[in-house]
Amino acid sequence: MNKFNIVFVLSLVLIGFTSCQKSSDTTKHRVLLDTDANNELDDQHAMAYLFFNGDVFDVAGITVNTTRNGGDIEGHYQEARRVMDLCNVYSSMPLHKGANASFEEIRQNLDKADFDGAEAVNFIIEEAHKKADEKLILLPVGKLTNIALALEKDPSIADKVRIVWLGSNYPYPGEYNQDNDEASLNYILNVDVPFEMVLVRGGKETGTAAVSSNRAEINSIMPGKGPLADNPITGRHGDTFDHFGDYSVNLYSNIHTYDEAGTRPLYDMAAIAIVKDPSWAEKKEIPAPLLVDGEWQERPNNPRKVMIWENFNKEAIMGDFFDRMENYVLVTP
Repeated sequence: MNKFNIVFVLSLVLIGFTSCQKSSDTTKHRVLLDTDANNELDDQHAMAYLFFNGDVFDVAGITVNTTRNGGDIEGHYQEARRVMDLCNVYSSMPLHKGANASFEEIRQNLDKADFDGAEAVNFIIEEAHKKADEKLILLPVGKLTNIALALEKDPSIADKVRIVWLGSNYPYPGEYNQDNDEASLNYILNVDVPFEMVLVRGGKETGTAAVSSNRAEINSIMPGKGPLADNPITGRHGDTFDHFGDYSVNLYSNIHTYDEAGTRPLYDMAAIAIVKDPSWAEKKEIPAPLLVDGEWQERPNNPRKVMIWENFNKEAIMGDFFDRMENYVLVTP
C-alpha cells in the first residue's frame, strides 16, 4: 500500500470515528416526568424547561400524582395540561393521572383493573418495556408513589429504568416530597433499581433550594417567552395566557416567597438540568440508608448503593434555563 492509500484509509477511519462520536453525542435522553404539577410553581417551570430542550430529551410522557397541596388528582392533571398547552405539546404527548392515595394504601389492590393510579402506573410499565438504546429515565419530582407502585406491580422493569428523584434533605430530616409518602421511598431504597436523589436541603446552599429566582428577575426576563400557544389557557389564579413566560410571571406573583425580593426556588427544574449536564452538580455514591420515623438511619454495610446529587451550579443552571426560554427547541413525538 502506497503512502497516498494509507493516508486515504486513515482519513476514512477518522471520518467514521467522528461520525459515530457525533451520533453518540446527539443521542437524546428518553425521559418520563412524574409530577405533582399543582403543588407550587417549580413543577411548571420544570415542565417548560423539559419541553424546550427537544434536542436533548425524548419525552415519553407526563404522569401526575397528588401531594398535600394543590387539590386532588384532577387539579394536578389540569395544571399539567395548562403548561403542556402553553408549550404546544399537549396534542402530541401522553398525560396520565396517577395516585391520589399513598403506596401502602394502594399496593394491595394492584391486581384490580381500576386501582388508584392505574392509568399512570400502567403507562410507566409500558414505557419501561419499550426497546431503546438507553434505559428510560424516570424523573419523579413529587412523591414516589407512582414509581414504587410500578416496581411493585412489575418488578422486571427495575433493570430497564433509571430513577432520578427530586427529594429529601438527606442526611437531615424532613422534606416535602419524602414526607408525603415515606413508605414509597423506603420501598425503592430496598429494591435493586438505579436510584438517584437530587437533594433539596431547604435553607442550605448545598441543595436545589439554592437554585432560585425572584420576582424582579422573572418580571424582567420571562414576559413573552416561549412559543405562542395554539390554545391559550386560563391560569389557576385566573387571567388568560398564550405564552409560558407570562404564566411564569403570574405564578411568581401569586405565591408565598421567602424574602422581600420575592425569591422562590425552582427545585424540580434543577433535577432536569443535571440529567442534561451532570457537570452542574456533584454526584456521590452511598450505601442506601433507610427513613425510620422521619429520621435517616445509615446502613454502612448495605451492598445496595444509591447516588446523591448536591452542590448545584446555580449560575449555569439558571443561565441555561433562561436561555432555553428564549431559544427553545420543542420536544417532538
